[in-house]
Amino acid sequence: MSFDSLGLSEPLLRAVNELGYTSPTPIQLQAIPAVLNGGDLLAGAQTGTGKTAGFTLPILQRLSQMSPPAAGAKRHVRALILTPTRELAAQVEESVRAYGKYMKLKSTVMFGGVGINPQIDALKRGVDIVVATPGRLLDHMQQKTIDVSRLEILVLDEADRMLDMGFIHDIKRVLAKLPPKRQNLLFSATFSDEIKTLADGLLDSPALIEVARRNTTAERIEQKIYPVDRDKKRELLTHLIKQNNWFQVLVFTRTKHGANRLAEQLGKDGISALAIHGNKSQSARTRALAEFKDQTLQVLVATDIAARGIDIDQLPHVVNFDLPNVPEDYVHRIGRTGRAGATGEAVSLVCVDEHQLLKDIERLIKRPIPQEIIAGFEPDPNAKPEPIQRRSQGGGGGQRSPRQGQGAPRRDGGTPNGGKPAGGGQSNGSRDSRAQKPASAKPNGNSTTAARKPDAPRPPHAGGQRNAPGPGALLGGKPRGDGGSGRRDTPRSGQRGR
Repeated sequence: MSFDSLGLSEPLLRAVNELGYTSPTPIQLQAIPAVLNGGDLLAGAQTGTGKTAGFTLPILQRLSQMSPPAAGAKRHVRALILTPTRELAAQVEESVRAYGKYMKLKSTVMFGGVGINPQIDALKRGVDIVVATPGRLLDHMQQKTIDVSRLEILVLDEADRMLDMGFIHDIKRVLAKLPPKRQNLLFSATFSDEIKTLADGLLDSPALIEVARRNTTAERIEQKIYPVDRDKKRELLTHLIKQNNWFQVLVFTRTKHGANRLAEQLGKDGISALAIHGNKSQSARTRALAEFKDQTLQVLVATDIAARGIDIDQLPHVVNFDLPNVPEDYVHRIGRTGRAGATGEAVSLVCVDEHQLLKDIERLIKRPIPQEIIAGFEPDPNAKPEPIQRRSQGGGGGQRSPRQGQGAPRRDGGTPNGGKPAGGGQSNGSRDSRAQKPASAKPNGNSTTAARKPDAPRPPHAGGQRNAPGPGALLGGKPRGDGGSGRRDTPRSGQRGR
């Protein structure tokens, strides 16, 4: 089946053809007609299956057909797309512009860590579609620089990730400002019971689409485990990259410090590498991602903040330098490769400390992951596991959580320690530029932190229950304005907010 059969207009089909897409993916086949029908939608599909086109294409068509503004009249915001991370926001808005190339609709993207004034100027000129992270959107709402009173379509993209990252309060505050009559679309990489509860409180008789079993990994991704001692991980990674002549390798670490250290060590090994995480300025994050996309950078080292925000065609290799603390994050990480029908390879370097994490992952995906021992890197059979959170941050795989007083990432990943937003703009009172107060240690190793910042979500505690109200309470009660705690880049890691 082709895109021609989905009822899309000629300008959209022309743009899709120019981008080289000929056949819609399963999620697109079902979502595009459902959105065009005008009703609410709850759609779940594993990461990398083309969800973005599944909602941007029909939104563009609906807005072009639904009473466009009169000639000379100022445009107002008609569609709002909320995403959990800056990188994802930028990429979704890029897709909106690419698919809407031949349509008379205007879009803009808004996130923290950069000057707010250019965003205000874009809103003053008038836009039809806004793609935003929740924290920066609330900044605009508080400053009354955006009017969403005539919104027609709302999209929560990566809705499960937004809940994981503690955005429930911000979503409630946004919803309180929106008109009650609108089309609501929830798109999610995983289709959890929590998402269904959220949908019950937000959606009105929604169409339901689930094109893959929840928490499944793409069949075209070749997964492999390399057992190795913790202090040999970096050497093994260098060996694999050089021996196999890997290029465009996305490597995930557990902490920001670990990402910085690994990128520096790979550079010393003659491998071009940069780190991307919540403590990096937006300009540094944008530059690293751009170099990685255009293949001038060999390795991008990332924390889980990038697990849903990196969309690169034909990305061949994903490496878990550290296994994630949360099994679901394994699915999101390796979903960066094998996208939209392409093949990919996902390898994990696993030391004795991570054996239980591996068991949890295999239980989640309901399959064992093949293992291979590399000659010269055989793990010590007598090695004893150490608590992951207590290890020193040495040159191997052993990263721990940030020490007391180290900055947690901003909401929107703003600059730490009260630094000015990147990009030279003024914050205009944006909460992205405030300093983060240090965390105070608890006897059990967990921590509480000071008031949260825009787009620096709270982690739920180890049991998976947040202090924030459950999704079912999304539309009930008054939105809280106090917020919660800061967070590391790895959500749900055993810390809990206050």
